[in-house]
Amino acid sequence: MRMYLRLLVATVLVFTQLLHGALSWGKDGHYTVCKIAEGYFEDDTIAAVKKLLPESPDGDLADFCSWPDEIKKLSQWQWTSNLHYVNTPKDRCNYEYCRDCHDTHKHKGWCVTGAIFNYTKQLMSASENSQNIVHYNLTEALLFLSHYMGDVHQPLHTGFLGDLGGNTIIVNWYHNETNLHHVWDNMIIDSALETYYNSSLPRMIQALQAKLKNGWSNDVPSWKSCHFHQKACPNLYASESIDLACKYAYRNATPGTTLGDEYFLSRLPVVEKRLAQGGIRLAATLNRIFSAKPKLAGL
Repeated sequence: MRMYLRLLVATVLVFTQLLHGALSWGKDGHYTVCKIAEGYFEDDTIAAVKKLLPESPDGDLADFCSWPDEIKKLSQWQWTSNLHYVNTPKDRCNYEYCRDCHDTHKHKGWCVTGAIFNYTKQLMSASENSQNIVHYNLTEALLFLSHYMGDVHQPLHTGFLGDLGGNTIIVNWYHNETNLHHVWDNMIIDSALETYYNSSLPRMIQALQAKLKNGWSNDVPSWKSCHFHQKACPNLYASESIDLACKYAYRNATPGTTLGDEYFLSRLPVVEKRLAQGGIRLAATLNRIFSAKPKLAGL
């Protein structure tokens, strides 16, 4: 059964890449989060992730971390679209799970933080009761959890409902018209790659890994921690994101504004830190899940 599910995920991934073309957080952001996470996996996590992943030439988690973005374009997966973000009321620079985490029909838990809780519980329940494994696709749970952990660290994935997280705020990124959400998903990263890394994503990831061992090394333990012995604590990450959205993403970015060097250079450190935090926290969450006793059933 697991082999069939892995092949199904791999088939959908290949099909959507052919259908929609290469992806341009965007693919680079999600790849970065998952690649950083891989460097902090414990042995039990490495073994469990390897067994759950679809087969691929490289066989690492980062290759599949954009899969949830691709499948949401397909009719049978459109129900996942609301799980990539959570909206807060206009000009409310704080996040509250009970107030904010719901879909348009007010179904509670239908947002990115709710999804992280859900897929964490799926993986955990399989480790606690082998009978539950038939009810969950653990490969999908791993890929969704990894992707949504990246999403919740992008500040505008917790942006205001009134502008759909910056999607309706049309700005100019240097000389290109786009929307503010896309600036934070892709354009800041793309500009950093071109300006500092000779358009090489591996070089950017190496630079972030170096910062994690030097400039951010004292912060990493606190980034890993989760209060009250929880396996995942996305509410904290969403609260951080909306605070950053108010302080950095929305500030000086009104409709029609041209965003250039001043905006780029002052916001890039925020983006870099959120990518690094997303990777550290994804690794910490998966380590807590896969180091649980008894071992994950069937793996």
